[in-house]
Amino acid sequence: MASRIQSDNSSRRGRAVSVRDVLLPPLGLAGAVRLPSDSYGLVVFAHGSGSSRFSPRNAAVAAALNDAGFGTLLFDLLMPDEEIDRRNVFDIGLLADRLIDAIHWIDENAALSGLPLGLFGASTGAAAALVAAARLGDRVEAVVSRGGRPDLADAALELVRAPTLLIVGGDDDVVLELNQQALAKLKAPKALQIVPGATHLFPEPGALEAVIEHATRWFLVHLGHRVEPPSFGARPV
Repeated sequence: MASRIQSDNSSRRGRAVSVRDVLLPPLGLAGAVRLPSDSYGLVVFAHGSGSSRFSPRNAAVAAALNDAGFGTLLFDLLMPDEEIDRRNVFDIGLLADRLIDAIHWIDENAALSGLPLGLFGASTGAAAALVAAARLGDRVEAVVSRGGRPDLADAALELVRAPTLLIVGGDDDVVLELNQQALAKLKAPKALQIVPGATHLFPEPGALEAVIEHATRWFLVHLGHRVEPPSFGARPV
């Protein structure tokens, strides 16, 4: 893999974390892999419209997952010139294709290919994650959506096999309704977690921390089979 490798010993649980800057084929999409020692699994992030691998919210979730023992891959789903055309950020088929390309790259990488795989999607990236999960079947073992638009996955929702958690802000009225509709179409094990008082980007005090707790628990249950998930309070309902 084309990469810059460095050691990062900042994990709060004392795990050594290797960091690799990567260029994902076939287009050379820029990304970064963070892999703790003895990782339970790998979570690939699909960011939302107008965002990138530098999304501070996704970076915060990824850092917490690293602390919990999961590897993460954050990458740009679009090339810089593609981002100029706003239609591309809502082209769910295109974004799903890019996500699948990234997973194919993972499967060809000896250090990553054996890890259980989860997907974390935000906004339109959540729809792309669900379409990718539907197309890849059992290769994807868990999906989490943060403030996502799973409704944009359309017919793919019924084909998803991976346990799927939808996290939505309680004050994000329109998106909450769309998530409730999508939840009804999902046939896989599923849950909807509402964060009270939170809006679409979860900027309220404690809101993103709640997202992190619910996402971490979901991945620990469905990817981290060797560990008992910590008690974070109420389970998704």
